[in-house]
Amino acid sequence: MSESAAASPAPFPHVPTHAELFFAFFKVSISGFGGTLPWTRRMFVEEKRWMTAEEFNDAYAVCQFLPGPNIVNLTSVFGARMRGATGALAAWAGFLGLPFVLMVVVGMLYARYGDAEALRRILGGVAAAAAGVMISTVTRMAEPLFRGRIGAAPFVVLATIAAIGIMRWPLVWVMAVLVPSSIAIAWWTRR
Repeated sequence: MSESAAASPAPFPHVPTHAELFFAFFKVSISGFGGTLPWTRRMFVEEKRWMTAEEFNDAYAVCQFLPGPNIVNLTSVFGARMRGATGALAAWAGFLGLPFVLMVVVGMLYARYGDAEALRRILGGVAAAAAGVMISTVTRMAEPLFRGRIGAAPFVVLATIAAIGIMRWPLVWVMAVLVPSSIAIAWWTRR
């Protein structure tokens, strides 16, 4: 196999239409209370098989460094990857249309009834459920890092957790050190 054939990504089994992009992301947006990352990953990787777990992690990692919400960036990047700028717009509209309308309505209701004790209890329960969903997603996303031989990736993850979560170092400085370091390590190990 030639180097260029090995380096190019495998062709997609099915390139979704604009309508499929819109409705897939619409489904994710109405399913993802407390966060849509788990539902987006499930759709991309497990249901539609539009990406492998590794491709999803790579795309999400790139979106972490773009300005704006990570999952919205991922929606736009994926739509553009499938159908260009109009695909990005279709995915974005499906993903954000209904939540925008709902949040305007909920914001108006919260402004009026936000002091109710029952609402505070409900929001406390929703926050706990959202944290559980996020922990579940993180473990699934970390799975490809630990598959096969153990490389540097788990140690970069642990260094990030220690620096930010335990040592409470500023995110900007941690990323300024770990991003170039992890890129160099990945480049070195793949040569």
